[in-house]
Amino acid sequence: MAKVHIINVSPGDCTIIEHNSGRLTGIDICGGNLEVRQKAAAVEARATGLLGLLAMENGQSNGNGNFRMCERPSNPINYIQTYGLGRFFRFIVTHPDMDHMDGLAKLHTEIGFDNFWDTGARREAPDFDGFYRYSKDDWDMYQRLIANRVDGVTVLKKIAGDYFPYASKPDKDGKAADALYILAPDKELLCDPNENDDINEASYVLNYNSLGGNMVFPGDAHDASWEYVIENNKYLQGNCSFLLAPHHGRHSERSYDFLDFLKPKLTVLGCSPSKYIDYGQWSRRGLEILTSNQAGNIVLDINDGYYDVYVENDDFVNAKNGSALGSMFLRNEQGFRFYKRISK
Repeated sequence: MAKVHIINVSPGDCTIIEHNSGRLTGIDICGGNLEVRQKAAAVEARATGLLGLLAMENGQSNGNGNFRMCERPSNPINYIQTYGLGRFFRFIVTHPDMDHMDGLAKLHTEIGFDNFWDTGARREAPDFDGFYRYSKDDWDMYQRLIANRVDGVTVLKKIAGDYFPYASKPDKDGKAADALYILAPDKELLCDPNENDDINEASYVLNYNSLGGNMVFPGDAHDASWEYVIENNKYLQGNCSFLLAPHHGRHSERSYDFLDFLKPKLTVLGCSPSKYIDYGQWSRRGLEILTSNQAGNIVLDINDGYYDVYVENDDFVNAKNGSALGSMFLRNEQGFRFYKRISK
């Protein structure tokens, strides 16, 4: 069955979709230049899980504390290699901010991808002089990609309303598409984001219409993007099984009307300092959240009508779900712990 991996990167986004077709989709990358562990972390998480059980039984945690997983980020390239996910059929950078393409050059060299989606959004290069946490190699790779100068990679210039083979419609042989739909941007949202000082309004907003429900991946989409999505996608009203929080969950002086519209069954908030996240926007609406800081890496195992959530961090599951030792054996192929089931 299909799976969605939400990689624990800090700060930024990286999502991987394993489709029923066997094709692999990547959406954004961050932390691809970090030298970090993966297998060792999984072993450590399982080894410390029993300690988490003891702490929980002694009343030391209720699942809402600081589990500090954002201090233990994963390198997505290492993650892909460790778990044998293979080469990408398509890779998508939602918008050209460096925290969404940190490791792009290495991803192309060490993993590879056959297709690249380009909204057409353009911006000036960051200032890489002096101390800067990101690599100019990644910016240069992005520039080569959007100029269609990378051998073996097909560049697809696609925006909202485009339906095309392998993504949103069957191929010429009638083989099923991967149920990926572009919700934004349209042409107007792409108008000179540099002049408006808001490249986020040119961010891809993507819907993966999975068997487990509609899953929305919005990059850093801001208010104008959401207004467009709400106006043009009425089928999503109250019909969202999963949302990756825009802009890693940062409040960014934004409207939260998109939460009233989507009513997501589960939202994952990426790694951002707590002072920048307005958790109350979800709690006052009665909407459930899961944070990367709690869970570490997250896998959604998709079935017909539901998906199961597996997380890297045993301590969080022990604190949140109780101390039944039997649940220690409910693990996925990565060795991640079962957290809960979300029905469509």
